[in-house]
Amino acid sequence: MSALLVGPELGESLRFLADVPLDAKGKPPKLNKTQVLLFGTTVPNKPGELLLVASDTMFTWSPELENRVRAILTELVSPDAPPRITGLREALHVPGNLVSEGETQFFFATDNGKPVSISVLRRPGMAPHWGVSFSEIVDQSATPPKPETLAWYRLACTLPSAIPDRAQISTTAADRRIATEDYAMVLASLGPCLRNRTVTH
Repeated sequence: MSALLVGPELGESLRFLADVPLDAKGKPPKLNKTQVLLFGTTVPNKPGELLLVASDTMFTWSPELENRVRAILTELVSPDAPPRITGLREALHVPGNLVSEGETQFFFATDNGKPVSISVLRRPGMAPHWGVSFSEIVDQSATPPKPETLAWYRLACTLPSAIPDRAQISTTAADRRIATEDYAMVLASLGPCLRNRTVTH
């Protein structure tokens, strides 16, 4: 084993069973000198043995893949890691003093009760600008998360596809319409959550 990214100490050597596809000749590939990055868990009462978390969680290693995984794992184990979003609690648009000016705020429920909010600012003659906050403070200078970060994943992969009727708390139909437009803009800006494998929670 060359390196452990996250987890308990495992020692210098490991054993694990991998379900690998056969090559065109129907033979298993030769993996003796292949460097891989894998996701696994320890086997109770069997030191030095590892169980892959799924049959497709062994990947050919590359510096780019390792850096990408390290960055996400670093976020995931951080005390202030973005929480998983479980629903949209409130959507509110407040118009400004000028025509086409206003702010829309979205407040989300999370699995651990930590706050997540999105603000969309509208200014005359400018495209709407949005940002996300993972604290109690609704920061107007907040920005969208960078793609393929944990924060991006939490939004792109867990936001509801539309605002629930019960969450629309704007006082007028016009303000509710703007909130709906701003929410659709946020989803479009995030882009689709493309999964390469089936995930079960």
